[in-house]
Amino acid sequence: MYLVVAPAPAVDLPRIRRTVRLVEWALPVGVLVAMFASFVLVQLAVLFGGREYMLRTAGLTAAEYARQGFWQLCLVTVLAQVVIAVTVRKAPTATRAERVWLRGLLGPLGVLTLMIVTSALSRMWAYQESYGYTVLRVLVGTSELWLGVVLLMVLAAGVRLRAAWLPRAVVGSAVGALLVLALVNPEAYVAERNVARYGHTGKIDTYYLGTLSVDAAQELARLPEPERSCALAPMRARLQTYGEDGWLDWNLGRSAAHALLDGAYVRTDLTGCP
Repeated sequence: MYLVVAPAPAVDLPRIRRTVRLVEWALPVGVLVAMFASFVLVQLAVLFGGREYMLRTAGLTAAEYARQGFWQLCLVTVLAQVVIAVTVRKAPTATRAERVWLRGLLGPLGVLTLMIVTSALSRMWAYQESYGYTVLRVLVGTSELWLGVVLLMVLAAGVRLRAAWLPRAVVGSAVGALLVLALVNPEAYVAERNVARYGHTGKIDTYYLGTLSVDAAQELARLPEPERSCALAPMRARLQTYGEDGWLDWNLGRSAAHALLDGAYVRTDLTGCP
């Protein structure tokens, strides 16, 4: 209580940054960079093989191929970021040679991790092109793209070895990604992409599209019959169950869907639906 009432005068003490010798951090980080480079070289056909690699590999499905890429990306990104964070705190940077070593080892580590990001995105793209778009696949692809942006910011911070802005930039990029998703409207985007894919391939999963919210109704209305009714009939049934909106729970998407999904527009006979 006495110290609160009469605090002692503040004394500025020099901050001591504990560092390790060059060989103590450069050796393990160099081994890790070599391991990452070996993995990328050995797995080059797997990482960027895409649809052709899936077709010529027995027992490999597109889903497994995309999931492998996503979990590899998560593991490699976490490992790389932890190593970079620990290294920049412990590595000495007093001399020009020490700074060159720091950039020369951590830079390639970030670039190799970016190659894993590119591979994961290409796998997800091949997956969606083969089997169509879903909300989950779009969200996973967005997450992979965001991790790539974070890695680019880490590499930018490493150019001048100044990263005070980095935490705010990472949080800001995450908020920006959420806002972009809100503007894009994932379910409407998924419906639009599947309708476009149907025009090229003649393949569409109307059962899944019927589980989307009414935000997708406007895009699905562009389908020909019977696919249009197959996709829109479940939405109309849910709207009828929900009933009319009051002024407290009015929703633009549902209001537009009510005007679109009337009985004359959507068939009641769905015998031809898969």
